[in-house]
This record gives sequence, C-alpha cells and structure tokens, in this order.
Amino acid sequence: MARPKEFERDSALEAAIGVFRDHGFEGSSTGMLLAAMGIGRQSFYDTFGDKHTLYAAALERYARDEAHKHLDALKAGGRGLEAIAALLDGVIARADEPCLGVGSISEFGCRDAAVNAINAAADRVLQQALMACLVDAATDGTLADGVTTEEAARFVVATIASLRLSARGGAASASLDAIRRLAMRALIRR
Repeated sequence: MARPKEFERDSALEAAIGVFRDHGFEGSSTGMLLAAMGIGRQSFYDTFGDKHTLYAAALERYARDEAHKHLDALKAGGRGLEAIAALLDGVIARADEPCLGVGSISEFGCRDAAVNAINAAADRVLQQALMACLVDAATDGTLADGVTTEEAARFVVATIASLRLSARGGAASASLDAIRRLAMRALIRR
C-alpha cells in the first residue's frame, strides 16, 4: 500500500510561488524550493514532475489569484475610469511584492510555450475587464479624445507592468504615485 503524501499540495505550491517571485526560475534551485515547500525530493518529483512543471503550476496559480485581485479592485472602484484608478491604486498598494507574471515575461520573453499560454490567458481576462471599464468611460464621455478602448486597455496593462518593475527596482512610493497620476491624466478627457 502506498504511503499518503505527508504535505498539502496547495501550501507547497504557495511556498514555491514565493521562491519563484523572489528569485525567478533560473535563480530558484531545487534545494531552495524543497526547503521552502517543506517536502522531500521524491515527493517533489512525484507530485510536480520537475522544476519547469512546478514553475508553470505556480505561475498559473499566481496569474489566477492576481486576476481575481485586479477584478476585485475594478469592481470596488465603481465604473469607467474610477475603476481603472482603483486598480492602479491596488497595484501600488502591493508593489513591494515581486510580480511573478512580470518576472516570467522578463525572464522568458516569448521563448517558453507554457509560460506564454499562461500569461496570454491571464492577459485576456484582464483585457476584457479593462475594456468593459473603458467602454463605460467612452460612453460617459470621460475617456480622452482620440484614444480607442483597445489602446487604452493596452496602456493600462503597460502601466501595471511599469509600476511593478519600478517598484522592484526600488522606486519610492512618490514615484509610483506619479506614474499613476500621469497614466490617469493620459486617459481622462480634458
């Protein structure tokens, strides 16, 4: 009879997310992952296969959780550009936490099909939610003249990445707030 696994898979995966967020894929050794996850080498391989498979599972979980946080911020922010401002405020509030999504793009670019698929799925979810807010802004007349909702949605995603990278590089809170203010100014009709 096989022994039951002596660890909780979800807790181990959350621990792996923390390691990958801090160190990236290449910078995370199997030993670092095993220590953080509190599991043995055999359990690691039996459950997750290899480091890349674990990374993909961690990225997928992280992307799903981040999407929920972003969607919650948009819903809590109201409608239109107010929702977008609330989203950016939420990103700034958590900017001290390394972003596994941005990190995966920085580390892999477009070279890894599994990473690309996970990031593309997360991007679609966020883009749809942003588009709904931006359509509201266009309808109520607050979206800047000459800016399409598609362009604005891409700009907001780029702003989120910029905030995350700036924070990872040590940008002060005032700098992050300035990026947010300028981004909103670019979106608002004058």
